[in-house]
Amino acid sequence: MAQGTVIRVAPEQPTHAVCVVGTATQLDVLGSAPEDCTAFSLSTSPGVRVDVAHGPPTKKKKPTDSSKWPLEPGLEVTLKMTAVSNSMGDQKVQVCYYGSQSTPVHALLYLTGLEISLHADVSRTGKVRPPRAGRDQRTWTWGRRGQGAILLVNCDRDDPKAFSRDCEDDQVLDSKDLKDMSQLTLSTKTPKNFSAKHQLVLHVAKTEMDKVRVFQVTGSKVAPRYKVVLGPQQPSHILELPAGQHDADFYAEGLSFPDAGFPGFISFSVSLLDTSKLELPEALVFQDSVMFRVAPWIMTPNTQPPQEVYVCRILDNEDFLRAVAALAKKAKCKLTICPEEQNMDDQWMQGPNFGYVTRGAGEGEVTGLDSFGNLEVSPPVTVGKKEYPLGRILIGNSSYPSDKSREMHQALWDFLCAQQVQAPVKLYSDWLSVGHVDEFLSFVPALDRKGFRLLLASPRACYRLFQERQQEGHGEALLFQELKRKKQQKIKDILSNKKLRDHNSYVESCIDWNREVLKRELGLAEADIVDIPQLFRLVGSHEGQLKAVAFFPNMVNMLVLGKHLGIPKPYGPIINGRCCLEEKARALLEPLGLHCTFIDDFYSYHIRHGEVHCGTNVRRQPFTFKWWHMEP
Repeated sequence: MAQGTVIRVAPEQPTHAVCVVGTATQLDVLGSAPEDCTAFSLSTSPGVRVDVAHGPPTKKKKPTDSSKWPLEPGLEVTLKMTAVSNSMGDQKVQVCYYGSQSTPVHALLYLTGLEISLHADVSRTGKVRPPRAGRDQRTWTWGRRGQGAILLVNCDRDDPKAFSRDCEDDQVLDSKDLKDMSQLTLSTKTPKNFSAKHQLVLHVAKTEMDKVRVFQVTGSKVAPRYKVVLGPQQPSHILELPAGQHDADFYAEGLSFPDAGFPGFISFSVSLLDTSKLELPEALVFQDSVMFRVAPWIMTPNTQPPQEVYVCRILDNEDFLRAVAALAKKAKCKLTICPEEQNMDDQWMQGPNFGYVTRGAGEGEVTGLDSFGNLEVSPPVTVGKKEYPLGRILIGNSSYPSDKSREMHQALWDFLCAQQVQAPVKLYSDWLSVGHVDEFLSFVPALDRKGFRLLLASPRACYRLFQERQQEGHGEALLFQELKRKKQQKIKDILSNKKLRDHNSYVESCIDWNREVLKRELGLAEADIVDIPQLFRLVGSHEGQLKAVAFFPNMVNMLVLGKHLGIPKPYGPIINGRCCLEEKARALLEPLGLHCTFIDDFYSYHIRHGEVHCGTNVRRQPFTFKWWHMEP
């Protein structure tokens, strides 16, 4: 909602003022009245509408007389211009004051009407329209009935030759770059010579100027140019104010996601200033504002349909690449392989030309818990009466702070919480050597119940499986039988290894703790959880503590492409020509309508303490649910 200034008249002396069409402006009749006056009347030009909020007018003495109102406390007179002036001061309001004197005292007001409107897509329809009458564009509200414009953080890189993200330069490359921005339109209509004594300024708060950059469109429609007018170190910009009707388009890009100390709200304002008195500072006459909120950083869960798979080519992963390519083909999903010259032999880096965000460490230690593998997100869930239509982010942390414990950096935690749409949940992952939640959990789609299953790594399920096979007479079957340069182990030896049993009893207790947290925070029942057989072993860390690593390739650390699962090949005991671990995984997952493909990642990823999920990334179909419909 726009705001104008208060107009005060002066008896026996003409006053000049500017009014924006459709904007209610207060006319101070009471404060300008002579001392001995007790009533007043009004007469106006056709382009001015006046409302008196002081009860009904006094009874007319004669039908031809003007209506009179008493000058009493609480009097409010509001005027609105109904049309733009053709020339300066062409509309009039006359106030007549009545008192003991025989003739009334007159105060004459000359008005200039004009149009100024700053508008954006506050209705969130995808189109920029002038606001409806009475709508307050200065507010931003959540929910299906909410309002307010949305600003994107332009954090991708549309130019493959560029060395920085698009939001780190002051250029508009092409139409792709514009699609990452939000449009603002300033509409004006003024009489001739209006700009000689007035100035129009577009501005943003200094506390917000480093969070946004605004480009003004200049030149022709065929060959438009884009000039930076607001942004870091540029909180305001003086605009041209041509006579007649004129529209100016602006494009804004976000430079920062919501974060600690920045709730994501940015207000753009246009102010009309009176510069007619050269010896005095400019006076504020009118202001219109539009509130935006920066779109949050959102994760997509495994249950969202895949669109593109990313993986890096390194020295010794050709077989792995072929397996991932075959799986992507089955899932009818595009595959992008990042070449060695780009990934610099880093098999964990995935996804060129993607938007990304970084957070400086500041104070505090950076650990492996700050890596992306320690971030997962659940499918949409309902917990009690609270809905999470975009799921909840899951992060790993320590169980309690100590000298040797690792914790997610506070800056990262603050960032995740500030997005507001995927309320984060802390899990306990510091018991793992790498410390990532994707080492013990995953989500897969399902047609029944909640539409998904939570997969949890389970030493208990693995021991149960091996005990069953030993009872069937397969105690001599070998783990790692198909691998060269790897010590093979019999089922009976694994079962009799007390140290290994103790290790996995500890791991099971850690996973069980997370199991209860996940059930509580995601509203899950036991029937929503599938236990995937998995063993771990404890190894010494740099701090001298024992931490868990996967004993054989970790099957929950899988690549989920719709119904097609790329599961790390566990190299379990071969029984009747088949790996019993693979068979058990199939028995658990295929009834859900899923298809299991086992991918050999042993030497390329597993021995480096990662698996298939760690070595790939997936661009998934965005949620159809509109995040602004949430009520955090």
